[in-house]
Amino acid sequence: MPSLHPKPMATRNYQDAIEHLNTLQTSADTLEAAKAARSRLNPNPIPKMIEFLERIGYTCEDLDELNVIHVTGTKGKGSTCAFIDSIVRHVRPNWKIGLYTSPHLVAVRERIRIGGVPLSEDVFTRYFFEVWDRLQQNGPRTPEFPVMPSYFRYLTLMAFHTFLAEGVNATILEVGVGGESDSTNIVPRPIVTGIAALGLDHTSVLGKTIAAIAEKKGGIYKNGVPALSVSQPEEGMIVLKEKAKASQASYFMEVPILPGIENVTLGLAGEHQLQNASLAVQMANIFLHSMDGSHYRPEPLSHLPASFISGLENAKWPGRCQTVSDPKYKSITWYLDGAHTAESVLCCTRWFVDPRVGLRSSPTSAGIVANGTSDLTAEKFRCTRVLIFNCTKGRSGLELLGTMLEETQKLLLQYKSTEHVENLFQQVIFCSNVTYADGRFKGDLTSRAMSADARTDLKAQYELADAWSQLVIAFPTDSIHVVPSIEHAVQTVRGISEAFDMVSVLVTGSLHLAGGVIEVAELSSVAL
Repeated sequence: MPSLHPKPMATRNYQDAIEHLNTLQTSADTLEAAKAARSRLNPNPIPKMIEFLERIGYTCEDLDELNVIHVTGTKGKGSTCAFIDSIVRHVRPNWKIGLYTSPHLVAVRERIRIGGVPLSEDVFTRYFFEVWDRLQQNGPRTPEFPVMPSYFRYLTLMAFHTFLAEGVNATILEVGVGGESDSTNIVPRPIVTGIAALGLDHTSVLGKTIAAIAEKKGGIYKNGVPALSVSQPEEGMIVLKEKAKASQASYFMEVPILPGIENVTLGLAGEHQLQNASLAVQMANIFLHSMDGSHYRPEPLSHLPASFISGLENAKWPGRCQTVSDPKYKSITWYLDGAHTAESVLCCTRWFVDPRVGLRSSPTSAGIVANGTSDLTAEKFRCTRVLIFNCTKGRSGLELLGTMLEETQKLLLQYKSTEHVENLFQQVIFCSNVTYADGRFKGDLTSRAMSADARTDLKAQYELADAWSQLVIAFPTDSIHVVPSIEHAVQTVRGISEAFDMVSVLVTGSLHLAGGVIEVAELSSVAL
């Protein structure tokens, strides 16, 4: 870890905190070495996490004071947490509610919220260095344990410290990866646990089948605590029921989509949010009954109280099926979704390829001239669509793009659209997750997991471009752009917009990409 010279607390600021935090990221070289050795970096992180917690002055039992609602899943866990947070805040407006999620879009402090609001820079800095200094002063008790935790573990410790210091009434805790061995999984007795939809992601860590992934996710179920799950593929549901029984959960509840919830105007867009909202409703209901002193299993809600409806309607979760009108470039509308698995790309496609969203207006066919190349210098056309895409290492761009196009074909037929799948986008842009054109990251968006070569050779982005050309054979080559940064991608879109009255831009494949676009395109004031 790089040496950082300590400053007095009065002179340490938010940027200092971010610089310190970024030293805890795992480097690309370390990740590659672990991959080559076919070893996991942290085979059993829980004992380390417990010792880290004790070194900053707490025990696991102290965490029970936080009244934790613990949520995992492959897709939808963050949205479920956002719904729960909003519901509980509307039902108990005088309570102080903590929310811990990951990753962040633009600023690290988004991960730790109280009352729906990210910590301010000053508050984040104070709690960050309180944890940092305690760890530095109280060294490891176990010889082979490190002085400092990794990036995600550190933020988890900081969230626990912040919520305990602030005296929150409830804590919604989103798992980072998996469940059983996740850093968040050291709370002895949450109030309720729940699992959103399972899918194939992080397979090198969690396993290559739904059953194997369910085994890891079901590790958040606890003795005497209600265990919930949305409906899952049969192989996954069997495992989750077994995990609930083995952990001696107080009961297991499979949560179907709540009848009538489709009539609620959810704050989060996309048909898949009906499932997440239904899970959130039942988890919030169980939680509130428990907090009111009831020791009995409540009946599942079948009719939504007004306060629950308000919570669902006012939930916000940026970067997920989000439509943002550009405040400076009036012709541009950004459609942001951090989908990065086959399942979530399906959901993203179903959201975007819809007459009320991405299909609201069709690009004119004149945008591509007879010789098969695009002509942006001809007359000004009414509208066009652009795709900005990237996916991080370990995920198949060909699979994700193929999933998007295959589902688009089905949806165009379903809506009886005259459009063709190969013309859904008139321009596609593949970029890295580097923030700025000069090769810098915004401090909060720094990724040490990206090698120096990956920043410059753009091998992954050229592979994505080749994949697109394989999938859409007739697509004009001069309409496929490979650029080295998110700023380049945004500049390309702005250049395209000069020739059109309306530009619809779908940004997907990575939450880091969606967050970077919000930062570079200066959308924070309207998107976050």
